[in-house]
Amino acid sequence: MPKIRFHKLAAIVVLIGFAAWMGTGEFSSVGSVAANKAKAAEVEQGKTPDASKPKAAEAEPKVPLRTVAVVTPPRKTYARAIRISGLTEADKRAVLATRVAGVIDKLPVKQGDHVKTGDLVLMLAAEEKISMVDNAKQLVAQRQAELDASLRLMKSGNLPKLQLDTARSNLTLAQSQLDTAQAELDRNEVKAPFDGVIDRVPVELGSSVMQGGEVATILKLDPVIARGEISERDLGYLKIADKASVRLVSGQTVEGTVRYISRDASSATRTFRVEVAIPNADGSVPAGMTAEIQLSALPTDAVLLPRSVVTLGDKGDLGIRAVGKDNKVAFFPIDLVDDTPTGLVLGGIPADARIIVAGQELVKEGDEVKPVEADQATINKLIGEATGGTQ
Repeated sequence: MPKIRFHKLAAIVVLIGFAAWMGTGEFSSVGSVAANKAKAAEVEQGKTPDASKPKAAEAEPKVPLRTVAVVTPPRKTYARAIRISGLTEADKRAVLATRVAGVIDKLPVKQGDHVKTGDLVLMLAAEEKISMVDNAKQLVAQRQAELDASLRLMKSGNLPKLQLDTARSNLTLAQSQLDTAQAELDRNEVKAPFDGVIDRVPVELGSSVMQGGEVATILKLDPVIARGEISERDLGYLKIADKASVRLVSGQTVEGTVRYISRDASSATRTFRVEVAIPNADGSVPAGMTAEIQLSALPTDAVLLPRSVVTLGDKGDLGIRAVGKDNKVAFFPIDLVDDTPTGLVLGGIPADARIIVAGQELVKEGDEVKPVEADQATINKLIGEATGGTQ
């Protein structure tokens, strides 16, 4: 009986020990250690499992090229148009004034009269000066007669040479006195200094004027001058005798030629004065009228394109985007030749450039694109504009 209890007790102890071993979980590491050792052995022998190899990079999907509409517009020689604001002015303008004080005795002109060089505009009362001139003329005549008589006596041998010299001296003195009297009288007269039109007469007949007082304004309006200021960028495109078209604020358009280009820029605006001479024999173009001056510079090779093709480059300059032979986008700065009602005349664009007319804002320089010729309607429109509507 005691022997049986001992075996039971031993079995219980073994069972408790086994349960404790199972609780520690050490049995599960046996296989793991074996497996780890096996993997290490394979690594040492160069037998790396396929799972440890890096997976091949998966190919990224290719982005489709952006489609843009392009066109190669017809080229033509255009004359660069330079438009500036200005105004008309008289070729010459003079404010006439008296050289002495006095009362207006003669006033043969009025506003709007046309006068010639030397015509009398005004004369002050000068009775005493007129009398002095008449007396001086008589004295000159007398001295001339005395000299003639002396010459006759000298030829007959009845007059000493000294008396002949005295007669000549007396005539010279009398002539000098006449010149002085005439000069004094001339100071009372105001005459036209050039051909023109009387624009203003601020005095009346019989009124008194002071020395230096304004009595009339005279203008020379043939030719009339259209004056404006041109930028330093456009200065190099002009030369003397270039043709110009001047559109007046009244709607009248007249033609002229460039007669003067300043070589000294305004310190305030950095612009240069330009004068256009306009024939105006009938005086139809007045001075002081607002005008738009259009100057035609040297012709240049350019294309006519819609305004919508112009865009901004990376540096902020205006230009167009085009597609090269490699189907990559390139940017070309433009030279604005003219701005017409039908589009922009642009220079500086290569002859073989395929200009993007649709989609240019969605691409940038260097992008590869899929160019497609613009529809025929767009091409016809561009051709029609470039040829003035005739194909």
